[in-house]
Amino acid sequence: MGQALLRGWLSDGLGPVTVVDSQANAAAPFLNDARVAWVSVLAELPPGFHAETVVVAVKPQMVEAVGASLRSIITESTLIVSILAGTSIASLSQLLGGSSVVRVMPNLPASVGRAMSVAVPSAAVSAVQRAAADRLLRAVGQVEWIDDEALIDPVTGVSGSGPAYVFLLVEVLATAGVKAGLAPDLAMKLARQTVVGAAELMHQSDLTAAELRRNVSSPGGTTIAALSVLTAEDRLQSLFDDAVEAAAERARELGR
Repeated sequence: MGQALLRGWLSDGLGPVTVVDSQANAAAPFLNDARVAWVSVLAELPPGFHAETVVVAVKPQMVEAVGASLRSIITESTLIVSILAGTSIASLSQLLGGSSVVRVMPNLPASVGRAMSVAVPSAAVSAVQRAAADRLLRAVGQVEWIDDEALIDPVTGVSGSGPAYVFLLVEVLATAGVKAGLAPDLAMKLARQTVVGAAELMHQSDLTAAELRRNVSSPGGTTIAALSVLTAEDRLQSLFDDAVEAAAERARELGR
């Protein structure tokens, strides 16, 4: 996700950017870009270096290990943008020593500039800092701002984990096609392109998802027959209710 954000910033003309990452393979795609300074440890930064904005994009279980080091480049005026799942604003502020924290839940389509990010600011974040965070996030997709940090957990269940649900839909749709007699390669191509095409149609249309669904569902036709199975006894809705709640609950557990 950190690489996806970096690509978006560079494409949007943002920079220069200093990246701290010990993984050589992560640095490889950016080594020839003069806008990116890549260091493997904070000790390689110039003496007295202080960051205007720090984007924390590590695994949640790593934040305590890197937190102490990051404190050396963070001041009270530093904007901290975190994409760590299950890590609260209060925890980040305590670990990193800064009070201006924006907690963000992005998702994987950031890698193609189609992210859905949801951000919540701490009370100390100024209007200027919020605008700066907004620009960073809009470089990789759309952004919604909320005031209640507790909502980040259900956001995680809907958009944070949501791309995996779509990928699973492609898998099960293709498998159903194979069971109906299609060759596996053809079934997968049909399922994949159908989801891609439907998503692009929805992206370009002003109609709601429900309106688009009704437009493709002729009375007494094949689509209605299929939808009557999917919506029987609200079983599809019930499955998604349970899935989103499971993801949200896991996010809450990570934050405890």
